[in-house]
Amino acid sequence: MPVVVVESPAKAKTINKYLGSDYTVLASYGHVRDLPPKDGSVDPDHGFEMKWEVASDSQKHVRAIAEALKDDPELILATDPDREGEAISWHLEEALRKRRALKKDTPVKRVVFNAITKSAVTEAMENPRDVDDALVEAYLARRALDYLVGFKLSPVLWRKLPGAKSAGRVQSVCLRLIVEREMEIEAFRPREYWSVTAALATPRGQTYEARLTVLGGKKLDKFDIATTEEAELAVQAVRSRDLTVTSVEAKPASRKPAPPFMTSTLQQEASRKFGMGAKQTMSAAQRLYEAGHITYMRTDGIDMAPEAVHAARDAIRDRYGADYVPDSPRMYKNKAKNAQEAHECIRPTDMTKDAGALKLSDPDQKKLYDLIWKRTLACQMEAARLERTTVEIGSADGQVGLRATGQVVLFDGFMKVYEEGRDEPAGDDDDKRLPQIAEGEAAEKRAVTPEQHFTQPPPRYTEATLVKKMEELGIGRPSTYASVLSTIQDRGYVRKEKNRLFPEDKGRLVTAFLVNYFRKYVGYDFTAELEEELDDVSAGERNWKDVLDRFWRDFSAHLAETADLRISEVLDQIDAVLAPHLYPPREDGGDPRLCPNCGTGRLSMRTSRAGGAFIGCSNYPECRFTRPFGPPGMEDDEIGPDGKLLGYDGDDAITLRKGRFGPYVQRGEATEEVPKPPRASLPKGWAPEEIDLEKALMLLSLPRAVGPHPDDGEPIEAGIGRYGPYVRHGRTYANLESVDEVFVVGQNRAVELLAQKKARGGRGAAAKPLKELGEHPEKGGAVNVMDGRYGPYVKWEKVNATLPQGTDPQEVTLETAVQLVDEKAAKKGGGRKKAPAKSGAAKGGTKSGTAKGGAKTAAKSGTKAKATSAAKGKTAAGK
Repeated sequence: MPVVVVESPAKAKTINKYLGSDYTVLASYGHVRDLPPKDGSVDPDHGFEMKWEVASDSQKHVRAIAEALKDDPELILATDPDREGEAISWHLEEALRKRRALKKDTPVKRVVFNAITKSAVTEAMENPRDVDDALVEAYLARRALDYLVGFKLSPVLWRKLPGAKSAGRVQSVCLRLIVEREMEIEAFRPREYWSVTAALATPRGQTYEARLTVLGGKKLDKFDIATTEEAELAVQAVRSRDLTVTSVEAKPASRKPAPPFMTSTLQQEASRKFGMGAKQTMSAAQRLYEAGHITYMRTDGIDMAPEAVHAARDAIRDRYGADYVPDSPRMYKNKAKNAQEAHECIRPTDMTKDAGALKLSDPDQKKLYDLIWKRTLACQMEAARLERTTVEIGSADGQVGLRATGQVVLFDGFMKVYEEGRDEPAGDDDDKRLPQIAEGEAAEKRAVTPEQHFTQPPPRYTEATLVKKMEELGIGRPSTYASVLSTIQDRGYVRKEKNRLFPEDKGRLVTAFLVNYFRKYVGYDFTAELEEELDDVSAGERNWKDVLDRFWRDFSAHLAETADLRISEVLDQIDAVLAPHLYPPREDGGDPRLCPNCGTGRLSMRTSRAGGAFIGCSNYPECRFTRPFGPPGMEDDEIGPDGKLLGYDGDDAITLRKGRFGPYVQRGEATEEVPKPPRASLPKGWAPEEIDLEKALMLLSLPRAVGPHPDDGEPIEAGIGRYGPYVRHGRTYANLESVDEVFVVGQNRAVELLAQKKARGGRGAAAKPLKELGEHPEKGGAVNVMDGRYGPYVKWEKVNATLPQGTDPQEVTLETAVQLVDEKAAKKGGGRKKAPAKSGAAKGGTKSGTAKGGAKTAAKSGTKAKATSAAKGKTAAGK
């Protein structure tokens, strides 16, 4: 039987249904090799030689595939149909040849399918090809570039900019977009303007609204009515005149549906409609694809296979009638230049099945599939037919003119199924319905109302609008959007609040540094041009090493120029670059850098040990004035580098501070005698802005003595620990329901909770299994499902293996449990007993045997547990 390799057990399970027992289907669990995260993994001096390493987690998967090839010397690589998938196939073949699991005459074929359906898989198996060298070289070029930028530029950041974590070829450009948008918002000065609206009525008493468009015989521009006084004059001008309808114009209009989804538009729409992040969207889409419900979810393509178009048209006709099916199919042309990313659009594999028919249990998958299904059907439906009406109303002397607009939907077309979301409110009146209005009739004034407006700054990016902007600029590709957005948030450079992206101090500083010292490499045009060159490589039109050589020649020279930079010089330079933002002109014309506290020191940017930035006085420590990083006016309720003073307890200052692990309260200052003054972290749910002196002293008083235990007289304490609020007696801990209970729990309640904990299986009592599965089939010993602090897990002797999230403990079989236990034991390097440290051979033998046993089980089962871990592995590999 030929050995077929895919990325994940979930995909393997689905494909196995179509291939049957004639094939052995195994999973690689994502990328099997990567560049070791250390200097020297890419060598620019020797033709960009790359030193690959099989990840420790991947060793057993490669070994399982190699074992299977001993009996079935034919390999079919069926990884995903894109550059990453091609790279995984190439890596796997290379790794197997290095192990000598593949001989020179071993047949190796590459098959690709855009959807995991029986027809797609069968057709792919009948049309194998070789691994695409151009796609592999495009992958190698990208991986080398990302490595060189990350491992050469990040250390420069660490040395020159305290608190910085990393830089990246795409992530730094993405961060720059967010930072520059925030600076636009902070530099924005609102401008006042007014509008005047009249509530009018027809002779039949039907009301409608019209907006003032002509005043004094002149057409009004947006800012022509600029003050309250001008608005009142405009209102009087309307009120003092009789109004008549001067024209009514009705024009037919149509609205066409949006094209089907590609990766970026799916991420944007899932964000708009459900608030789903890019990573969350791609994770749900991955599971839908692996289950065979949708086509491949990483694509720049919007075209649809002819058979899918016909299936969509048939589904529309069956569900909504022939009126909703256009005379000819709608055709959508790909925008992507690089054919390797331009697969078919993201669509359902079966147009007749809506989300209800699939009976999906996962909420994200259900919402996302419903969105994809509706968008796909809508894109092949008839256009919506509308009638747009414009009504002009004016006075006899021509001094005043108003306009009313509205529309009527004559035929809903695709809108019956789906309408594309908007990133920002539309802000127009075109959607309003108007009553029947005739030219020449009087317009009775019911009310005339002025309304004040202010211009608004550009909106902060959402993940959706940021992906859209990156796409417009040609930065990144479908496979990178989600990982880039995750990286800048994980690094603490950006935070997400109410679905909007805000830059943190670290993000601002890193961007200022890179824009000042590496401007070319965070340039939008440069990054987009480099992406185009990489696309040329994937198309076989450019040599990948030429691209790397040209980049490295300039980049390495630039790195060398920064070697002698001093930290103080860098901070001064960044301070000067950000000066218009940090020190805007004062209203009194004074020096914006003059310290408002001492009146003699000058303000400048400083960095704290925690990595944040702030503005401080040059007369420190005599003058301890600080304010948050940013323009003046942000001081209220902010926690400065020396903390926010809450008050005094005796002679001790009680302050609220920010640390690496979040906000905390502190008593006094650190001194030589007391290097670590008393501190207490804020519990979960306690907002820093709500902390006052009383609450701080309550936290600093913990742990609190509750009273002696009646059994032995030993003290009972209440406190807040890593796992939340608790009461403790000796080595027994019992959880409390809320933080507030820590300060009020009494002795009787504490004794009761501690007794309940011991009865349930606290320290000293054996915990009861959730489910007893039986003996380990090979090694003996009970295998049980237990309930733990982090959720249910499988226990065999001293090996504990956590159940994948979402797995029902009652549905776990002995086979699944043994597989999880064996994999955990293999990671730990042993079975029932650990081998002595010196006995390397014995240790390796134990690992090998365990992995082999687990591989056999994995080849047969394809359980949900494996599917979950595989999804995680694939995501990590994609990064």
